[in-house]
Amino acid sequence: MLSALLPALAVVLSGTAPAAQPRLITSPASLPQDHAHPRVFLAGSIDMGKAADWQAELVKRLGDLDVTILNPRRAGWNPAWKPEASEPHFREQVEWELGALESADVIVLYLAPGTQSPVSLLEMGLHARSGKLIILCPPGFWRKGNVDITAERYGIRQVDSMEALTAEVRRRVMRAERPN
Repeated sequence: MLSALLPALAVVLSGTAPAAQPRLITSPASLPQDHAHPRVFLAGSIDMGKAADWQAELVKRLGDLDVTILNPRRAGWNPAWKPEASEPHFREQVEWELGALESADVIVLYLAPGTQSPVSLLEMGLHARSGKLIILCPPGFWRKGNVDITAERYGIRQVDSMEALTAEVRRRVMRAERPN
């Protein structure tokens, strides 16, 4: 019992609260019922697991924020699952992503050079008018021109580096913070 109280006592005596940490929700885990913290959805290149795990890098960069990060990159993804509505695991993934996107306050969209990411382009189209998107689409993405023109037309914020993406996510999260 005493050992459980020691961390709280240390906070009281030091006068400082412990650093915030994001809550990471990865597909197919249930989305939280409450919406007490801003939610950031990590849309973008996965390419059936072939794309670099940029999501892990961004999660580290945002590690001091009091947010909920919604990550669709599924550790147990099986590439043998058919991309058909009748495939239960595939349906679960798509429905999780649609629900998470709708519940997000901020949608990060990173389109990695050398990838195609057709689902990410679909998600961009679905949320182009939402005001939630931040796009990082470096040269080398196969449809960069389409992305640039669409972003310009709908006033979507584009950034040119992972550092700028991190800074813009931080800015948006601070604007979206909810009272406890």
